[in-house]
Amino acid sequence: QVQLVESGGGLVQAGGSLRLSCAASGRTSSRYAMAWFRQAPGKEREFVAAIRWSAASTDYADSVKDRFTISRDNAKNTGYLQMNSLKPEDTAVYYCAATSVPSSRRRTDYGSWGQGTQVTVSS
Repeated sequence: QVQLVESGGGLVQAGGSLRLSCAASGRTSSRYAMAWFRQAPGKEREFVAAIRWSAASTDYADSVKDRFTISRDNAKNTGYLQMNSLKPEDTAVYYCAATSVPSSRRRTDYGSWGQGTQVTVSS
């Protein structure tokens, strides 16, 4: 199994940018898709973006499309989420996840999760 650690969260004003990182360790020799989910207070954890092992294909939730960019550097075993034009409604704990499935939006397909990093966007 892959162990994941997120970093890069923080407080930012609306319209600003943040870059989240997700460092993987453990069975990184196996091919795995990575994704970002987020959970706001009182809400369910929701899909944000996903990327295949090859990085040839990405998928985004409509709410973040054209503002967020998911990427990965397999040589560094690290995934990224570049977040631009942030809005107060983007405020949430952001989680990195990994799966052996090529790519998925379903939370239940992901067996490895990080501890989460808080992103707060002020208006």
